[in-house]
Amino acid sequence: MRIVFMGTPEFALPALAALREAYDVVAVFTQPDREAGRGRRPQPPPVKRYAEAHGLPVYQPERLRRPEALAVLKELKPDLIVVAAYGQILPPAVLELPPHGCLNLHPSLLPRYRGASPVAAAILNGDTETGVTVMLIDAGLDTGPIVAQRAVPIEPTDTTGSL
Repeated sequence: MRIVFMGTPEFALPALAALREAYDVVAVFTQPDREAGRGRRPQPPPVKRYAEAHGLPVYQPERLRRPEALAVLKELKPDLIVVAAYGQILPPAVLELPPHGCLNLHPSLLPRYRGASPVAAAILNGDTETGVTVMLIDAGLDTGPIVAQRAVPIEPTDTTGSL
């Protein structure tokens, strides 16, 4: 199975590492390097650093809607796209490309806490558990069919980072 992985922050690294061990990850898409720190120098995202360290091809399009990004994806011929905190909504042309669809790894027990900061929301709302949801991506925001979920407790000492 040919897999394209799309992710950007530290949260995405365990999923990428597990996929790389078990499947043929043919490419990694991540957000472009952004200026950071006192020198405002471009810094690569964690997923890019990992992918390069493991010899995976990296693509960093500003927008997946651009024809050149879609052309690269078509050329890669993925059977499946796996997304974990990528930072872009996948346009319909991308969603329709892989025969097995696109899976999203979302850090909450959907349908609770859709959107960009579900871990912080669970902590701020005093929840005692949260989890991870694997879902098939559709045109909505975190609205596709749920494939799998796993709950984890939220400890009183947890922060967004530790959780």
